[in-house]
Amino acid sequence: MKRSKKLLATILFTTTLLNAATIVTVNGKDITQDDVYGALMQGTQGQYNQLPPAKQTELSQRVVNQMVSDELIYGDAKKSGVLKSKDFKDGFKKAQEALKKSIAIQIWKKNQYDKVKVSQKELKKSYKENKDEFVFQEEVRASHILVKTEDEAKAIIKELSSLKGEKLKAKFAELAKVKSTGPSGPNGGDLNYFRKGQMVPAFDKEVFTMKVGTITKEPVKTQFGYHIILLTDKKSAKQATFEEARPTLENRLKQEKAMKSMEKKMKVLVKNANIVKHKQ
Repeated sequence: MKRSKKLLATILFTTTLLNAATIVTVNGKDITQDDVYGALMQGTQGQYNQLPPAKQTELSQRVVNQMVSDELIYGDAKKSGVLKSKDFKDGFKKAQEALKKSIAIQIWKKNQYDKVKVSQKELKKSYKENKDEFVFQEEVRASHILVKTEDEAKAIIKELSSLKGEKLKAKFAELAKVKSTGPSGPNGGDLNYFRKGQMVPAFDKEVFTMKVGTITKEPVKTQFGYHIILLTDKKSAKQATFEEARPTLENRLKQEKAMKSMEKKMKVLVKNANIVKHKQ
């Protein structure tokens, strides 16, 4: 029991070491940062980076623990002869057939999509008709240092208060790597770009009133702890140009045309197919 608890503690700790290529090794099998990040992005439908820091940490720990469990179970399954059993072979054969069909269908659909051509005239017409959709919302880029107590936060603010420009950025990143308890700490606290409403209210309210190149004068308290925020960039809301909107428009129009083409193709396939409906 003590050993399993120690292993779990090690796993949870290593999830914060995002600068390490291998997060944990299970019986010789490496679970890497890329493996975990890929699972996190898939599980959150690409929204992992927009989640609050504490939620990122929670999900990271859960995913690493699940991957460790899967490796242990798979290893035991191999040792106990599961891979040689009839059930496994039958199931694996069915899975192969299902995968073969799925890949073939995906490629068929992609081929239909790739055949579609969209003219410049169609693109410009669509842009004019849907211009309101292509407005970039205000975005900011910020870094933060998350600590447990207000006194810790105030001490960090005092240490940074006399710095400006690149010196401030460099020192902030240095302190974030050493002192921040958030998952962005190893990256110098960088949270990348985000829009209003993507962070918790107190953090959101403060960061969108700041000037680029400044830090918060007072710690920002949230349910996760105390934050010191550095605003590194700001992008004002603006109308997207035709060229900026073009990739989205082109993809949309191609998908619409491809759907119509596939519907037409399906009618021909159904007409020429031998389809027998059986009574239930």
